[in-house]
Amino acid sequence: MATNHVYEDRWGEVIDHPDADFLEIRWYDTTDAMSKDEFQRWLTLFAENEERLRRSCCLIDATNFKMDPANSDGPWREVHIVPRYNAAGVKKFAFHFPAGMPLIGKPPQVEGVAKYPTGYFACRRDVLDWFAR
Repeated sequence: MATNHVYEDRWGEVIDHPDADFLEIRWYDTTDAMSKDEFQRWLTLFAENEERLRRSCCLIDATNFKMDPANSDGPWREVHIVPRYNAAGVKKFAFHFPAGMPLIGKPPQVEGVAKYPTGYFACRRDVLDWFAR
């Protein structure tokens, strides 16, 4: 399958998978030094690319994500990012986490202001199988 590297910096990379119709963030372990502002800038950059490419699915590979969860801001994301995904036509959103995360294994469901289901997975193959359905 074809992939296009859309963006990369010290925090991670954005990868377009046009044949499989999904856009991906692959976070790096350097995110242990990431600030809240840098995290918000990254989410904005990803949303801009989703608006431009309009892929039906989004994958966040957080298997190496190390930022302190206290730096993330769920309410900010609900106001500034999720509506952009809705407008871009996202149909499925997945997080690939290390095994043992509490949400892994629950059926994907619509959360907050999203118009699409979000799933939490421990295996990348499970994400790709869900996207293909």
